[in-house]
Amino acid sequence: MRYLDKSGLSKIFIIIFHLVGLIGFLLPNYHDFFLSFVPFHLLLMAGILIANQKEYNKNFWMCTVAIILAGITVEIIGVATGAIFGNYTYGQTLGFKVADVPLLIGVNWFIIVFCVGAVLKKYFKHQRNLKSLIGAFILVMMDVLIEPVAIKFDYWSWQDSIIPLQNFVAWYIVSFFFLRAYYEIDFRKTNKVAGVLLISQTLFFIILNLTVV
Repeated sequence: MRYLDKSGLSKIFIIIFHLVGLIGFLLPNYHDFFLSFVPFHLLLMAGILIANQKEYNKNFWMCTVAIILAGITVEIIGVATGAIFGNYTYGQTLGFKVADVPLLIGVNWFIIVFCVGAVLKKYFKHQRNLKSLIGAFILVMMDVLIEPVAIKFDYWSWQDSIIPLQNFVAWYIVSFFFLRAYYEIDFRKTNKVAGVLLISQTLFFIILNLTVV
């Protein structure tokens, strides 16, 4: 049946995993347990997103690897210099680090860029700059939601506990260039689970902002 095809099952998994994670984050006694699974959750969501890609070619893989590596690189420079996002340091929640930056932050950039990119692909046909500008704004709004949760649960922390405006400006610029590259590289952008994953992530952080932050 239609609802039991790969994309249907993937959507169910996405919703269930976000609901379970949300419950775990809402229960103080289980915070540490569920935080230990955050890296695995990110990898699982990335895997589900890739598994539901319409088709695979060398350009798709090139774009995927490029955004992951670019995401890690910009974060390494950002942490080392404070010149991009401001002065911040990563905690232990996101797992293994290289140069004080969790490697999974590149996977996170991949997830959010590909989700927003796939959702917007059907709008503003052939207007890549406009889609990238709108997508970058969406990603900044996501960061606004993520920041308080990330700080509370040791994803990262800011100098003097102040999130600088510089962070959001840099997020917009970096997001624009990542999305612009996404649209410029030629591969099928269709992904049936991208919208569900984007909505699930957004609701996850909205609820946590309203309840535990």
